[in-house]
Amino acid sequence: MQTYLDFEKPVAELQGKIQELKSLASTDQAVSIDEEVGRLQARADEALTDIYKKLTPWQKTQVARHPQRPHFSDYARALITEFVPLAGDRKYSEDAAIQAGFGRFRGTPVAVIGQEQGSTTESRLKHNFGMAKPEGYRKAVRVMEMADKFDLPILSFVDTKGAYPGIGAEERGQAEAIARSTDMCLSVGVPNLAVIIGEGGSGGAIAIAVANKVLMLEHAIYSVIEPSAGAAILFRDPAKAPEMAAAQKITAADMLALGIVDGIIAEPIGGAHRHHDAIMKATEAEIEGFLVDFANFSREQVREHRRDKFLKMTTSITPV
Repeated sequence: MQTYLDFEKPVAELQGKIQELKSLASTDQAVSIDEEVGRLQARADEALTDIYKKLTPWQKTQVARHPQRPHFSDYARALITEFVPLAGDRKYSEDAAIQAGFGRFRGTPVAVIGQEQGSTTESRLKHNFGMAKPEGYRKAVRVMEMADKFDLPILSFVDTKGAYPGIGAEERGQAEAIARSTDMCLSVGVPNLAVIIGEGGSGGAIAIAVANKVLMLEHAIYSVIEPSAGAAILFRDPAKAPEMAAAQKITAADMLALGIVDGIIAEPIGGAHRHHDAIMKATEAEIEGFLVDFANFSREQVREHRRDKFLKMTTSITPV
């Protein structure tokens, strides 16, 4: 069953009427509803198109958090064959918020890292809502080291509100773990691609997103802090999250204009949560193009490309 966001109410009402007509027709075969259903469906499609053409930053935030939006596990199943996730950081424990391992993309061996938020109450608790602890980032470093040793491209899928801020995580060196993961992203001699599929929150996202190429889904967000938390700090009122989201410049279009990301993967009208197959095909095409583009790069060229890209950001971004 489709879950509708608050601003999608006009579409929800039209779809509700369509379902009522279909229920009526199922009990009375003499009633012809095809024409009316077609008319209502056309209105619903038009309303959805109109809504998604002018989403505000806060509405995009809601789309990025939609419960039916595909998560890392969906991308891994659709795009990676023979995926073998590894567990544990060999220092403390396993962290299910970050899934990392090896598989094949269209037959090419790759390393894969992704933040998994979970899609049910049970899985969200298991994956800690995608908020990784130090052991999660150390597991990512472990996989990146192996990818570098065996000359395997790295694919990262970013989807987190941020790193876990609990006392235990801080005691175990959360900041140090994030810094080392970020440093490893910069240091590897193999090409790496990061795709922000939902939320890209603060250092928790950057830790696996410092890549030769960074892409964002059209309705994903990328920010130093999620809007509600930012509003609570700056305005002392989480209810001002919509204003905060607008001020932060967190949308894919904003990030591309600022030079933070390298491209946008367009989402079908209605968002990725309505069109899983289409967004998988679009992401697959981008990954394939990336691997082709970097196929003949030497290890030093890969490092230079990545280093130059991020150094340029310090001179190209104008303070707001």
